[in-house]
Amino acid sequence: MKTQADIAVVKGRSLWSEARRRFYKNIAAMLGLIVLILVSLFAFFGQYIAQFPIDEIDFNVIGQVEQEGGPSIKNGHYFGTDDLGRDLFARVVQGTQVSLIVGFVGAFIAVAMGTLYGAIAGYAGGRTDNIMMRVVDILMAIPSMFVIILLLVMFGRSMAMLFIGVGMLSWLDMSRIVRGQTLSIKNKEYIHAAQAMGVSDVKIITRHILPNLWGIVAVYATLLIPLMILTESFISFIGLGVQEPLTSWGALISEGAGTMQYGTLWQLTFPLFFFVITISAFYFVGDGLRDALDPKER
Repeated sequence: MKTQADIAVVKGRSLWSEARRRFYKNIAAMLGLIVLILVSLFAFFGQYIAQFPIDEIDFNVIGQVEQEGGPSIKNGHYFGTDDLGRDLFARVVQGTQVSLIVGFVGAFIAVAMGTLYGAIAGYAGGRTDNIMMRVVDILMAIPSMFVIILLLVMFGRSMAMLFIGVGMLSWLDMSRIVRGQTLSIKNKEYIHAAQAMGVSDVKIITRHILPNLWGIVAVYATLLIPLMILTESFISFIGLGVQEPLTSWGALISEGAGTMQYGTLWQLTFPLFFFVITISAFYFVGDGLRDALDPKER
């Protein structure tokens, strides 16, 4: 007679628990995640550590940045000052906030539009799918950077227009990926069963297809965020991005590059440091998610 100890109850693991376990074992992905958490904490709590407001000019160092404007804990300028005597620590904090917000909002717009568009095209199939994908092909032939610059020049340099410009054409690749995944999912037995039961197409897409796309969407989103940050930084670097009194990593790097000939390397070093580690961390996390959610790794 079997006792309770002899009866082994094997508890199964879900896809997400297995993916989480594999992700935790990925050292590079975990280091990237830790870096992103630290950068986020710096962005949203650094303003409480800064000793000077972002727009306050320290007349004790203005015009003497090479000798007196470097990083110093004693005078409260942890990252030094810029060429106008403003606290660089406070400006890097705000630049980090702006760049992260642009990255997340732009990626959200791109993911939302691309996922919905691709799911509809893939599920509809036939002529509808053909027309929708030809529209995507035409839009992909338009240089996205040209569209962003044109929008900013025509409608003004504002955060809202920057969000629209960055996210407007970034959803095209997402739509193609989601469309391909939807084509394979819609032929599954449970989709046919839902159709036979009279479930509407809208409910099938929202309840059965989209939930099965979260894995690939999450992976692509982590790779899309650094692309949004890179795009915004380039736009700000050439002077068409965020405008004073706001700043971003691109604007700070541009200012630092313009003054480094005077020996003020800290103006370039600190914003560039945060820019590089954040972009790298997002790519490490994206690679980790891709490996964790890969069915071949199970």
